[in-house]
Amino acid sequence: MLRILHDTNIDFIRWWKWAVGITVGFIVLGLASFAINPRINTSIEFTGGTMMQVEFAKPVDVAALRSHLDQAGIRGAEIQQFGSNREYTIRAQEAEQRGAATTGAESVSNQIATLLTKEYGQGQVRVIGSAAVGPRVGDELTRDAMIAMLLSFLVTTVYLAIRFEWRFALAALIATSHDVITTLAFIKIMHLEVSLTVIAAILTVIGYSLNDTIIIFDRVREDLRKGRKESLYQTLNRAINETLPRSILTHATTLAATLALLIFAGEVIRPFAWVMAFGIFTGTFSSIYIAGPTLLWIERKWPRKMGISKGSSTATRTSPTRRSPATATR
Repeated sequence: MLRILHDTNIDFIRWWKWAVGITVGFIVLGLASFAINPRINTSIEFTGGTMMQVEFAKPVDVAALRSHLDQAGIRGAEIQQFGSNREYTIRAQEAEQRGAATTGAESVSNQIATLLTKEYGQGQVRVIGSAAVGPRVGDELTRDAMIAMLLSFLVTTVYLAIRFEWRFALAALIATSHDVITTLAFIKIMHLEVSLTVIAAILTVIGYSLNDTIIIFDRVREDLRKGRKESLYQTLNRAINETLPRSILTHATTLAATLALLIFAGEVIRPFAWVMAFGIFTGTFSSIYIAGPTLLWIERKWPRKMGISKGSSTATRTSPTRRSPATATR
């Protein structure tokens, strides 16, 4: 069996202030991006309208293509290159949303197909696929996506509170909230298209990060039961070091698969792969530098009432260069 980084003794918690500074800076960057451009790049599934994937026989000028659509009354259409320089996606809102004379998303799709054939010639353009979603369906999908994320938080919190205790549950919940916020900031900074696939990626990141946090917390619980005369700070560092080999192998394998999707899977799955790749990093980061220090802070604010004899002192012993975020002890 492959054995790497066994018997390490790295003081991970020591760097929690630097870690918090980095993550706060990243979130502020995401908020700044949102302030500059409040518009979120949502897919046709949420906005309602028509999305078409078209392929031309030879490369076309995007500005000229947009001009042809504007002249036909299809204003405000979004055109993006899809794959090669001959493939594009065209997104247009429904008629009642943009004030055109057509009625419904299917009419818009037919109108665009007829226009492109007229402008570029018969056989010079091929419609690869099209999708039509009404605004009511888009609203329902938005609501259902929010409900799905909230339910995942609720079920996870209840599970952790039952399996461990409320202190662990609260720390894990805060760490997972951090993952969701940083992932949303990443999506905004990268201007990724938010679709049902991306929502699925966010839910996957939540589960992935929680699994990593639970593994560390489970090891903390096991070490606490052994009755070692050490502080919770030391126990957390021990647990992280003991699970480090498993974490490296798991994250490296998952990242390799995600990078394969990112490079070879194409434009449709690429936003999902981007979110998953970022989720691996932020999930690992929060399990070590958010969940651990948060648990220490909670333990300091609401220490456990345990009968400890006078001779079994477990005071934290740290040097001036290794100050812990809390001095809670078991």
